[in-house]
Amino acid sequence: MVRFAEEKDLPRVNELRYQVGQLHAEGRPDIFKSDIFKSGFPKDLQDLAYKLMQAEEGDVLVAEREGVICGMACVEYQNKQESPYTQSRRIYHITEFAVDDAFRRQGVGRELMTFIGGDARSRGFSSIELEMWDFNEPAREFYEAVGFRTFRRFMEWDLLKDT
Repeated sequence: MVRFAEEKDLPRVNELRYQVGQLHAEGRPDIFKSDIFKSGFPKDLQDLAYKLMQAEEGDVLVAEREGVICGMACVEYQNKQESPYTQSRRIYHITEFAVDDAFRRQGVGRELMTFIGGDARSRGFSSIELEMWDFNEPAREFYEAVGFRTFRRFMEWDLLKDT
């Protein structure tokens, strides 16, 4: 079952966000601060989920199995202004997405995405966007399997490794 999170769900949501934070810190320690996770998930990061849930232009979603929250998504409803190069548009943006390791490959992520797709359609969005880090191949494979396609790419030239 997927639903909008309630405040009582946020400690578990933050446990899942912590798992993702650790994954990023291990995958790109040159970018993500691994030391912030040594004593748990920092309060300022925890508070982001609370703020998003209370925001008019955002929500936190949870997936449950037998009363256990096993997946989550943080989403924002963004308005991008017209620029000299781009059209104005509204974006249903997934800012964070997580499925507990113990529940992977059981359809939890797909259920979350199905809910997200329905929610985005009901709000009048024509597309959903997210960002992901290239080192996370399982995430990329999942997102592509549910229908996401790359439409923009960020690239880096690491000058410290090329010396």
